[in-house]
Amino acid sequence: MGSLFAPEDQKLTPSQPPPASRGRSKEADALTDVPHELHLYPIHPQILLRPSHHMGHAAHLGLTRQLMIEFGHGTHVGLRRTRNEDTYYADASLGLFLVADGMGGHQHGEVASALVRDAMVDLVTRGHSLIDAVHGAGERLLAHTRGSLDVLPMGTTIAALRLTTDSYEVAWVGDSRIYMWKRELRQISHDHSLVQALVEAGQLDPAKASHHPQRNVLTQALGVTATEQLHIGMARGQLEPSMGFLLCSDGLTEGVDDASIARTVARTDLAAQECVDQLLLSALDSGGDDNVTVIIVRCS
Repeated sequence: MGSLFAPEDQKLTPSQPPPASRGRSKEADALTDVPHELHLYPIHPQILLRPSHHMGHAAHLGLTRQLMIEFGHGTHVGLRRTRNEDTYYADASLGLFLVADGMGGHQHGEVASALVRDAMVDLVTRGHSLIDAVHGAGERLLAHTRGSLDVLPMGTTIAALRLTTDSYEVAWVGDSRIYMWKRELRQISHDHSLVQALVEAGQLDPAKASHHPQRNVLTQALGVTATEQLHIGMARGQLEPSMGFLLCSDGLTEGVDDASIARTVARTDLAAQECVDQLLLSALDSGGDDNVTVIIVRCS
């Protein structure tokens, strides 16, 4: 199919997420008006979900044995798009957090990201592992596109985090990213992009990657990459106090460098939701060329 993904100006505005904390974005809203919904869910035997004192936005606390989980989340359409093709899901009771960045034509991007989001939630809820849920979500999206007569592509990235009582697992496809915070910010996902492939092959200076004209061309995406050719990135490890995670679409990392992101994530004087809001503002201040979605999860 040649270049699988259209340039960034054709990446569709992602779709609204589902009820736990499914990210929403209203095109013309100022950041302070972006709704952060607060939802309470049935109590999991090992996770107590309750709202934090920061009630202006949806920050949630979950109790996982000795570890407290706080998270903040948000999405914004940006300053140059009319639709938001990003979507997200954040649910401490399920221990599932994800960001998906849709792409295609017309409304295909928002449909693709929403379909994958809902499939992930369904499969994880039914007991599937994170990696199996990504595979299953990709297969559902491919089946959906095969049944369509539209020739335009319909795909999405995925960056997902699953927390259990004492461990974490992450999985990703595309260029939506997952970072870990543990005294410093470290990217644990690996971009599935043409630019990253060129860097790894020694054909491109990493310092020039962020300005490369083909930086938005992906080499992997759900809904476009065939199941047998899909390479899902994954990592897992022990969950520890003072550990944190950041999930985001490329609308953040295109405009805000890692050092600036790290300074915000490191601010312990701010709630997770306040850090998310600051990062969204930083992305808009840098131009707001794309939809931007951020989730921060903190363990303490």
